[in-house]
Amino acid sequence: MKGLILSGGKGTRLRPLTHTRAKQLVPIGNRANLDYAVDDLSDMGIRDIVVVISPETGTEVQNHLGDGSAYGVNFTYVLQDQPLGLAHAVKTARPHLGEEPFVMYLGDNLLTGGIGHLLEAYHEGETAACILLTEVPNPQSFGVAVLDEQGQISRLIEKPAEYVSPWALVGVYLFTPLIHKVIETLQPSPRGELEITDAIQGLIDWGFTVRSEKVRGWWKDTGKPEDLLDANRLVLSRLERNIAGTVEESELVGEIEIAAGAVVRNSRLRGPISIAAGAVIENAYVGPYTSIGQNAVVKDAEVEYSILMQGAQIRHLSRRLDASILGEEAWMGGRSRKSHSYQVILGDRSSVVVDGE
Repeated sequence: MKGLILSGGKGTRLRPLTHTRAKQLVPIGNRANLDYAVDDLSDMGIRDIVVVISPETGTEVQNHLGDGSAYGVNFTYVLQDQPLGLAHAVKTARPHLGEEPFVMYLGDNLLTGGIGHLLEAYHEGETAACILLTEVPNPQSFGVAVLDEQGQISRLIEKPAEYVSPWALVGVYLFTPLIHKVIETLQPSPRGELEITDAIQGLIDWGFTVRSEKVRGWWKDTGKPEDLLDANRLVLSRLERNIAGTVEESELVGEIEIAAGAVVRNSRLRGPISIAAGAVIENAYVGPYTSIGQNAVVKDAEVEYSILMQGAQIRHLSRRLDASILGEEAWMGGRSRKSHSYQVILGDRSSVVVDGE
């Protein structure tokens, strides 16, 4: 069995963060979102993974993942010239998938509980596809599955205008080669795309068995800034205390990860917090659910429930930074410090100066 990770798209909902990076590489818990997808496939024993990339961010994705040796897998990269739908991405990757079953994983999804039960639901020769579902409050934003009284899938609809079902497809699918035959018959949807929901519906219409499994744990579609912060919270909530860096005259409470090479001086930390190598925390307060990236700096400032990416800096802030995301090498500083709050989203290499009150 092979893996297929989709890592294209333009990430318009995450701008300005995605003006300069692939959305799948935005860090969550100080790891790229894409890394978690690779882990889930690898944990299933899948070693050959096809990665679909886009012209805009493909090089960055390849540089991050490499040949796969760091993950214990082998990557093959396929360029999808235009974002013409998930089924089109499968069609593009078909020459590299061959006639084997494969697990398709959207690279900006994040879930716990693993996907091993998806493989357990697959029975060779009996099952054409297995899909993961989860109940959502806003099904109109997703492809949804309508289930009959026995819990079997009766039909699938992409982003329904009216409520038909609370069960959303989460972006992890197990397909047999039969899916390729259906995709060859598809016509573009009103959005101009080849929809994977239409392809799965085609399997059902042709009389093949499509099974569904529910997500075990939680699932996040990390398409918007608030989703990233919530995903970061969920990942950090599973953190275990690990202090490998330097801590001087500081108070640490809760589950805190401080990587080797990071320095914490004269500061108060309330976990869960992840602090990457090379980061410096000095005369500061860092509150729960905060990720501090490599070589980032928090000095004479307070921050909580936030993500600071590699090289980001906050200095001398008069208010606490809360529910914020700072891109790589973004800088935010002020001239005095009080206990209120700021909330910002800064793209890479941005700068903000704020006056005290």
